[in-house]
Amino acid sequence: MSFFSTHRILSIVVLAAAAAWIGTGEFAAVGSSDAATASEPGEPVPAGAGDAAAKPLIRTVGAVKPVFVQHAREIHLSGATVADKEVVLAARASGIVAKLNVEKGAEIAANDLVVELEGPEETASVATAEAALAQATQQLDVGEKLYANGSLPELEITARRAAKAAAEAQVAQAEAALDRLLLRAPFSGIVDSVAVEPGEWVQAGTPITTILSLNPIVVKTEISERDIANVSVGSKAIVRLVNGTTMEGTIRHLSHQASQVTRTFVAEIALPNEDRAISAGMTAEVSLFAQPTQAVIVPRSIITLSDKGEIGLRIVGADNIAQFLKVELVDDTPDGIVVAGVPDDVRIIVAGQDLVRNGDEVIATDPPAVGPKP
Repeated sequence: MSFFSTHRILSIVVLAAAAAWIGTGEFAAVGSSDAATASEPGEPVPAGAGDAAAKPLIRTVGAVKPVFVQHAREIHLSGATVADKEVVLAARASGIVAKLNVEKGAEIAANDLVVELEGPEETASVATAEAALAQATQQLDVGEKLYANGSLPELEITARRAAKAAAEAQVAQAEAALDRLLLRAPFSGIVDSVAVEPGEWVQAGTPITTILSLNPIVVKTEISERDIANVSVGSKAIVRLVNGTTMEGTIRHLSHQASQVTRTFVAEIALPNEDRAISAGMTAEVSLFAQPTQAVIVPRSIITLSDKGEIGLRIVGADNIAQFLKVELVDDTPDGIVVAGVPDDVRIIVAGQDLVRNGDEVIATDPPAVGPKP
């Protein structure tokens, strides 16, 4: 004893006692066994314990009642803006451009004249046809009077009626030919391009101008097979443009046939654009929202897997028996994982869930500041 001082001996004794306490494994209430009713396998049964020593291990776990919310899963997509309407107007006849009434970037109203071609022959044809019609009409009027007095045979009056009908048809054909020299805007919009100049010779079918309708502006995106059943025409959509603008719109069209290449469905979202500040061809991020479903938001840390690889939770019922519950993953949010399929008569184990298995009896307590967010 002369080699060790008294205080060193006391230090060794305290260290040995601490090591023995740590070896017992009893550190916390959650996940620990019930000391009064259970013992670890291999340990000697305390004297006088009787039948209590044979009881299975009962662990203490933290469990909470599920808090249900109506959650609409957010579907993130990418897309681009396109014009509501776009048309390339082409010449309807061949001729020289006599009038060109459009400029690039200018606004145009529906039925406004875009271009007029020279057409002296067509104008003359209309005049000739109208003169022939006037003559046929006069001859028919006289013939009707003579026929009424019995002075004109029926065959003659029939011929005069046919002559007037033919003259009317000639007028209609001549006017149609003259109308083909004129090109008018089918809807109001913006003149995006002009491909001809006054005095230029054009053939029928030559592109003249491109007109865009930008109000509303349309965002086109593609929805996967998995998500197409969760949205419908009229569903709300949030669109974030590349310039930082965020707008709310609605789905106005969903295609009923998937792309053969991507197996996705085209969706169109209409956005108001009265001042035409949004141009066609801009990149956009789209958020769609599935139909709300009853769900529970739980911490990511309590999601577990069954022996079959199924995703689920550990729950405990009124009988205090722990069970695995397969759930459906609805969404992943900053507040936690959103899951569906949780009954309202169970508690979700949020502490000690990795220490119990199906059929284990547990003591469920309320964990302080732990559990799914409401």
